[in-house]
Amino acid sequence: TGASSNSDSSTAVESMEDNPDEGCHIYRNGYYRTGISVVEGILQVNIIQMTSIQMTESQAENSLVDFVVTCQGSLPTDVCTVVSDPTCQVSKSVVCNPIIVTDECLLTIRRAFEEPGTYCINITLGDDTSQALASALISVNGGEST
Repeated sequence: TGASSNSDSSTAVESMEDNPDEGCHIYRNGYYRTGISVVEGILQVNIIQMTSIQMTESQAENSLVDFVVTCQGSLPTDVCTVVSDPTCQVSKSVVCNPIIVTDECLLTIRRAFEEPGTYCINITLGDDTSQALASALISVNGGEST
């Protein structure tokens, strides 16, 4: 392929494609224009608080933790949480949900942990054009987390 410029700032494009059926080449010449839209995207995600939800004895199968998350930039449309081992290498679970954030980016994400232990948490907020990630190491111990 080759490209050159002319006086009206359009770009001349030549392209060559292989035609696998007949083994010949197709040449296309012409001038093309396009527009570029710059979008802000989600710039930053922060986990500002982690709170254990106290369960009754009959509900003690899973430990629940609320993560309060903020972000800057555009408003997210979905959230994914990846729970991994303490080294953040082996994924144990992935949960993704659509979300609706209307005014400012402040949301609470509740996740369940099947057993006590130390976990690496990755929370990803995304929209159609961007994603941003925050990570934390959390210790879950029988209904309490640090």
